Amino acid sequence: MQNSTHASPFPFDLTGLHLAPGKGLAVQLYQSLRDRILKGQIDRQVKLPTTRELALALSISRTTVVRAYDQLYAEGYISARVGDGTYVSAPASDIARTPAAGAIDIAPRLSELGQRMALPAKVMPPPGKPRTFRLGVPALDLFPGDVWARLQADFWRRGTENRIGYSDPAGDPQLRDMLAGYLRNSRGLLCDPDQIIITAGTQQALFMCAQLLLNPGDTAAMENPGYPRAASALTLNGGKVVGIGVDAEGIITQELHAHPDVRLAYVTPSHQYPTGVTLSLARRLELLAWAEANQSYILEDDYDGEYRYSGTPLALLASLDRSGRVLHMGTFSKIAFPGLRLGYIVAPPALATPLINLRMQYDRHSSVPEQAVMAEFMAQGHFQRHVRRMRRASRARRDAMVDGWQRHQPGGISLPEIDAGLHCSVRVPTVRQQDDMIDRAAEAGIEIDGLTRFWLPGSARRNEGGLVMGFGGADEASITTAIKTLAKIWR
Repeated sequence: MQNSTHASPFPFDLTGLHLAPGKGLAVQLYQSLRDRILKGQIDRQVKLPTTRELALALSISRTTVVRAYDQLYAEGYISARVGDGTYVSAPASDIARTPAAGAIDIAPRLSELGQRMALPAKVMPPPGKPRTFRLGVPALDLFPGDVWARLQADFWRRGTENRIGYSDPAGDPQLRDMLAGYLRNSRGLLCDPDQIIITAGTQQALFMCAQLLLNPGDTAAMENPGYPRAASALTLNGGKVVGIGVDAEGIITQELHAHPDVRLAYVTPSHQYPTGVTLSLARRLELLAWAEANQSYILEDDYDGEYRYSGTPLALLASLDRSGRVLHMGTFSKIAFPGLRLGYIVAPPALATPLINLRMQYDRHSSVPEQAVMAEFMAQGHFQRHVRRMRRASRARRDAMVDGWQRHQPGGISLPEIDAGLHCSVRVPTVRQQDDMIDRAAEAGIEIDGLTRFWLPGSARRNEGGLVMGFGGADEASITTAIKTLAKIWR
């Protein structure tokens, strides 16, 4: 509990407070209140009932309560405020902490899924401000927080009674209209707003699609190396995952034919995660032909597709799909900010209603105010202006990365061309060298991921080392400084 002079917002609760008649009522009351304070069952700075109120509630004399309170006063567990009442004031150091989960010796009875979730340690995002080269972070410093705050205030100033109740599980109608227009004009994807389902980010979209399309024991394919949390989503409900190799043209579609039982394939065509290559048009057409012939589905994750630095963006798989086999997933995290937790699925018409009904079973719908604010953000043109601003910034940061790397050549490693996205990857000869370089960078305050983190378990290529670096979240000066530092410590 924090040491605070403010009254606790939680009321005093008499539940479970029983006194045995004829056995020293004042002592019993004192011991019961003291034990509750020491166990943390009564919050610090909770206002206690008056002696008269507590006496009436427990059907005992006021004198008994006064004696119990006096003893608690004497030992420092409670204190009086003139004209305000009596409050718990036990020192925070005296409050017993809840036992750590590891100290509890009772094995919980978990499902098979629960047992899998209990094996790894609790996963927490790195604390503090993102360090240079952290993956998955856009230019958060450029987000127009003042505009967003004004739109939020506008939402709450307007009549909200009919807008803050339960809402459409598919998402805010205006937001889906805006998204359909944005995807049509900026990404070349023609879709009806009724095909769009708003989600709490891409991860929820992955879980939903996996649950809808995979039975326990079914097989899904994904790029290898690939996005680890996609593998988690595909296997969460009992599915199996096979890894498909990646080369300079993206996922090697011919390898899919060796797995005729694959029901769906997860891909990142615009900017493969983590290698950074773009899926060629020929491979896109091959992948679509495979899905149609195999009666399988494709999950297209367009996580940072807005960022393209050279050449014309290739058509989305969903825009090339003519047989209803592609589920397109997008997110606002890489354009707005990750904490927003808003994403979307563009589903084939035949799958829209099942996905909406499934979303209803998850958490009913995403935050109504956040959806409404994003809809206005788009309707008033702020979103499109911000996309342009973010593209300019990411290009400048990409250029700083390329120029600085070519000038200083850290570790003697060459950087590949960066045509898209917010990260890049390079190969190193061994995993030992990879780990050593990452450790040295971390000691210098630079955050780099190892390529080995992205290989599927059991992959024969897990002994291939590499470095994966994000450049979207750091400004040009920070990128240049970090590259100079790496050049010194990787000698």
